[in-house]
Amino acid sequence: MGMSAGGSQASGGGRGGRRRGGRRKGAISEINVTPLVDVMLVLLIIFMVAAPMLTVGVPIDLPETQAKAMNSDTQPITVSVNNEGIIYLQETPINIDDIVPKLQAIATTGYNERIYVRGDAVATYGVVMKVMARISAAGYKNIGLVTQQEQEK
Repeated sequence: MGMSAGGSQASGGGRGGRRRGGRRKGAISEINVTPLVDVMLVLLIIFMVAAPMLTVGVPIDLPETQAKAMNSDTQPITVSVNNEGIIYLQETPINIDDIVPKLQAIATTGYNERIYVRGDAVATYGVVMKVMARISAAGYKNIGLVTQQEQEK
């Protein structure tokens, strides 16, 4: 009796020994999640770095002020005036007479739509004010001027 018990332990036990041996021969049916997590973290880092670079629009040298940045939940409509006086709606060049009809076409909240006017620091003040006057005369209420914060020297 002692021999039979010792003999079965040395061989790894009846069922337990067969399982271990059986697993080594069969295919592993478990998914290794570690490479998937590694790839997802790398992609997350890439998108976090690349996302701010995708919001570049019309190149404008904005004037600097001491105003604080505004919090916004939705993406506003942007009207820009570059240093040559060319007017852009979002990133598309537009004639000053076509601003109001285009705004009415793309405004999702009607006359409560938030509209930002960006004027280059060397743009003519009159052109920027004409753009703002046209938008205001059309009935839009939420019009804002975009500036950059002053850099401390």
